[in-house]
Amino acid sequence: MWSGRGGRAERSVVALRAEPGQASVEFVALIPIFVLAALAMGQGAVAGYTVWTASAAARIGARAEALGKDPKVAVRRELPGFLRTTAHVRAARPDGKYAGRILVTLQVPAILPGLDLGVVRGRSNFPSQAG
Repeated sequence: MWSGRGGRAERSVVALRAEPGQASVEFVALIPIFVLAALAMGQGAVAGYTVWTASAAARIGARAEALGKDPKVAVRRELPGFLRTTAHVRAARPDGKYAGRILVTLQVPAILPGLDLGVVRGRSNFPSQAG
């Protein structure tokens, strides 16, 4: 119970004031956590962008194939350079099987070197428009 002047509550306030620099030490200790959180958020953004790009590239490839153009060329032309190097595009087979279907596989780039974050796939179908 607080007993007024010189009580327990007042002594704890004095004790807090007697530790200058404590906040600085705690902040410095939290910096690695902030850095890891920022890297995780950045990696999540890169992974999300890669998923979106794979789907968009598949749509572009399917549209190109529907118009009688080479879907692999269309996909690679639209991909940004850092995704183009690991891209794999699967289009219709020469016998016509899977006509109009495009599958684009992209490696998820890692912010930190040495991490393998797997691949993402984008699929799209588009009926032939060639006459």
